[in-house]
Amino acid sequence: MPISRTRFLLLSSCLLMLAGCSSVYKNLKPAEGNVRGIKKFAPDFTNVLYKTEVDVIGGHHLSGLLLIKTLPDKSVRMVFSNEMGFKFFDFEFKPDGGFKVYYIIKQMDKRPVIITLQKDFELVMMRKQNPETGYMRKDDNYLYYVFPQEKGANYYITNKTGTELIRMERSSDRKPVVQAIMHGFHNGIPDTIGISHKNFKFNIGLKRLER
Repeated sequence: MPISRTRFLLLSSCLLMLAGCSSVYKNLKPAEGNVRGIKKFAPDFTNVLYKTEVDVIGGHHLSGLLLIKTLPDKSVRMVFSNEMGFKFFDFEFKPDGGFKVYYIIKQMDKRPVIITLQKDFELVMMRKQNPETGYMRKDDNYLYYVFPQEKGANYYITNKTGTELIRMERSSDRKPVVQAIMHGFHNGIPDTIGISHKNFKFNIGLKRLER
């Protein structure tokens, strides 16, 4: 009797573990369409300034201004500083997928932090999208434009007709690890951008400033 009960408990535990490891995307169905269509939502960061709030682990909070500017060679420069001009970071995203750190404050100068910021902004700028490996899925409410990455995938989720961008997700094989939104597009530039991490506290909020 004790042996049977032990086996039952072990089996139950295994089933629970398997259920917990199932992907939230497993029920998505193949969808028709051109995965390149998501590019119409790519933001046009020609020269834009955002009021920026950043909340990180440990209750730390940063606020300031984020300048995003596209350079003549199509690289995108991104500089985050406080209202007095003290820089927190200065990044460049190159058109060939390269990434350069010109400056970052000592408190943030950690490889995991830098990689996280790089991937977050690449998700929002709709970079790292290979149409040759990308594909489309759907459920009852949304279309999913999926672009596999080295680990997991980037998901761009629209309404069923593909006319409204609902949210963006950077995912592991099982679930979203980052969710982002862009709202209020005017001349290709979103007024509001939000980035939220699911496994730890790291949130970024951007609100466009008129210049």
